[in-house]
Amino acid sequence: MPYHSSPLDLAFHALSDPTRRAVVSRLRQGELPVSALAAPFDMALPSFSQHLKVLEECGLIVSEKRGRSRWCRLVPERFDAAANWMDTERRRAAERLDRLETYLDRT
Repeated sequence: MPYHSSPLDLAFHALSDPTRRAVVSRLRQGELPVSALAAPFDMALPSFSQHLKVLEECGLIVSEKRGRSRWCRLVPERFDAAANWMDTERRRAAERLDRLETYLDRT
């Protein structure tokens, strides 16, 4: 991915797709085999595996082979950078609105 270099860029890129966000939501309940993750989606397993590859390459999930199945689980700490960035931006926006409110109250 030539346009996504930082871990934050990779995380937001991975989470920009609704299929990948749905996978993350399902994995919040715990690890699952790929077959169970893929079941609700109307796509071929190789196409679904590409979504898992994106999530795994950016470190949001890890997978391991167990017998004949591949199991996936979240790596919760990898979401911290995105959460911290969003918290910082939310605080900045709130501060700007507070300054605007103060300005409007004075005028």
